[in-house]
Amino acid sequence: MSRQRGSWIGQFLYELRYRFGEYAQRSTVAALPYIPLGFIELFTSVMARVTYVVLWKYRGRMQENLAMVMGSDIPDDADRRALIWRAWRSFAKAVLDTIKVLHYSRENIIAAVTLEGEDHVRRALEQGKGVLALSAHLGSFTMIGARLAASGYPFSVVVKQPADERFARLIDDYRARLGIHTISAKPRREAVRGILKALRENRIVLVIADEFKSGDVIVDFFGMKVPAPRGPAALALRTGAVTLPMFATRRRQGSLVLSVGAPLAPVEGEDVERSVAATTALYTRCIEAAIREYPDQWNWLGLPRRNGKMSRAEMARIWRENKKARATENNSEEKRSGSSSL
Repeated sequence: MSRQRGSWIGQFLYELRYRFGEYAQRSTVAALPYIPLGFIELFTSVMARVTYVVLWKYRGRMQENLAMVMGSDIPDDADRRALIWRAWRSFAKAVLDTIKVLHYSRENIIAAVTLEGEDHVRRALEQGKGVLALSAHLGSFTMIGARLAASGYPFSVVVKQPADERFARLIDDYRARLGIHTISAKPRREAVRGILKALRENRIVLVIADEFKSGDVIVDFFGMKVPAPRGPAALALRTGAVTLPMFATRRRQGSLVLSVGAPLAPVEGEDVERSVAATTALYTRCIEAAIREYPDQWNWLGLPRRNGKMSRAEMARIWRENKKARATENNSEEKRSGSSSL
């Protein structure tokens, strides 16, 4: 359901923003085949520069995050600004890739994106329990599903949907054109059901796991203690699905490569909580390694702000509250199961 605003003016402006975005998206996708590629690339470059200047708050946050976690590796401020600009430009190119691919045939998609490590995908699917594709907002991450679906692999992706249902359906339809099934990340219970169903159908489910702003598992990331979601690890432990790291990055001469790494086996601890924490830490190290290899292709926005809004005490409080909520939820489910068996 679309989010409501307090006044009719606010609601009008809210609807206007989404309708503008919807028609701009439709127009761009429809017109793209008739526009010379050189002009499109030039326009993308110009818009990247314009947004880099206009959206200064995002740019500033990215620079702060980079300085915070890689200040010793890149001590010069000018070098850090240059890296952030390359990351910004990389995102712009990824947006263009996402739109262009809608007009590609399967053969063209396969030719445009080199797939490395396909044997890992085949062997994982042979086990029949589905695959969790672990990735990040790195490079042209939206091309992961397009490339695998083009090769005939059943593919689903978990996404945070836009608040406007009409705009969300449009984006879902675009994914469906490419053979990608969408699972909404919210409501959480329905998302879990959707993921479990997809895994039972032996599908590949893409999970973007580099949002370290909330969560109930505290992990090390670039030497910092940050909160991470427990979902990917909990799913792997619960279902037996194979977890494969997947990153679509841009290489020399602009070529795109989808690299699929070896399976990440879940870490079995003394109990469920320790297992989830250790497995989440393992996944985080994998994501960090990929970002370190391609720091100018990550968005640098997935970290908690260091302005007092997310202190370590706050992280611990969130973890305790979520743990208590899960215990309550489990008890309720056990009671319902007991009642239904009578």
